[in-house]
Amino acid sequence: MLRRMLRAALLDASAYEDVEADRGATRQAVGVVVLASAAAGVGSFENNGWSGIPVITLASLAGWWLWAGITCFVGTRVLPKPETVADVGELLRTIGFAASPGLLLVLAAIPPLASVTFPVCGLWMLVAMVIGVRQALDYEGPGGTARAVAVCAIGFPVYAAGVAVSLLAIGPWPV
Repeated sequence: MLRRMLRAALLDASAYEDVEADRGATRQAVGVVVLASAAAGVGSFENNGWSGIPVITLASLAGWWLWAGITCFVGTRVLPKPETVADVGELLRTIGFAASPGLLLVLAAIPPLASVTFPVCGLWMLVAMVIGVRQALDYEGPGGTARAVAVCAIGFPVYAAGVAVSLLAIGPWPV
């Protein structure tokens, strides 16, 4: 799992092909999302305290599942290429491993690093997600990356709303 996470964080397209094809990697993808969201909770400790860790973890898991479903729908129904064949499990795995750079969010707990850690890791995870989506949806050849960016851009507002609803459903935490 750690080797896959490193390869995914290094934006190695073959790592995403590996997890896409390995149905057994779904549990590992859950682990990556939990670790990255726990790291985000630790990184935001100053703002959210201990209760932020489980809240962020639960919201991230809900958002991950929602985004995989949306991405599967948009990628296979709205913007498919002729060679596109994918299911939600493949997207859960590739998107889950795209969260690998999120482990570095723990560095936000160090005050001088806080202001740069979240934006840098967020952008890094977004790039990793585009690569994972491109590989899972078999967007090969010219325009494949642009199509993956479009799928992510279409799904993001729905994902963001789902995470917001998850946070509201979980309830407030002390600030």
